[in-house]
Amino acid sequence: MLITIHYLFMAAIEKRPQIEVDVLIDVEEDEAIDTPWKLILYDDDVHTFDEVINQLIKALACSLPQAEEFTLKVHNEGKANVYEGSFEECLKRNAVLQEIQLITEIKG
Repeated sequence: MLITIHYLFMAAIEKRPQIEVDVLIDVEEDEAIDTPWKLILYDDDVHTFDEVINQLIKALACSLPQAEEFTLKVHNEGKANVYEGSFEECLKRNAVLQEIQLITEIKG
């Protein structure tokens, strides 16, 4: 994140006019904590409903009805946000979904 800070410099002794200078400071933040990361599952023409449902249950430890709901949303809308959390947790769940080559993306 870049924060703009305005500084006014004055040379009072020499009675120069004020000079306004923009200074950009790069503020480092731990975005993995502040930003909720999202794991998105995309539709494909390769996997069956049962394959996707079973893999979602395995990856997310979710219920059968929740996995079915995600699968229908992916099928009908082309994609679904199936998990939200830390980057590390998204990465773990993503690895399980990709075991059967499901198409996924992690967004922060």
